[in-house]
Amino acid sequence: QVQLVESGGGLVQAGGSLRLSCAASGRAFSRYAMGWFRQAPGKEREFVATISWSGGSSTYYADSVKGRFTISRDNAKNTVYLQMNSLKPEDTAVYYCAASSRYTGSSYCATCNEYEYDYWGQGTQVTVSS
Repeated sequence: QVQLVESGGGLVQAGGSLRLSCAASGRAFSRYAMGWFRQAPGKEREFVATISWSGGSSTYYADSVKGRFTISRDNAKNTVYLQMNSLKPEDTAVYYCAASSRYTGSSYCATCNEYEYDYWGQGTQVTVSS
């Protein structure tokens, strides 16, 4: 069982930055690929970014955030991060952290789909004002 707790959300002006954190319980954190998803009001949940297990050598991003967001992980702290820069009002959403036992490598993203995830956090609200 893995429990995930997100933090770092808040209100920020367009063009600003936020860093989200997701703290995981359990000893096997490094064996999970981690992902960030988001859900805006009235919309379906969508993929944002994912990082492979262990050293996190493989990362993938949604086209809408590529070049602005960076996902990283610190296995010693059982934490995954999402650094969000140049935020836009359309980034406003509840952001969810998730853990997947699927392998994601450099040639194929198996964890770009929310159905591949085993555990989810409760979410943290990010609001970007114009």
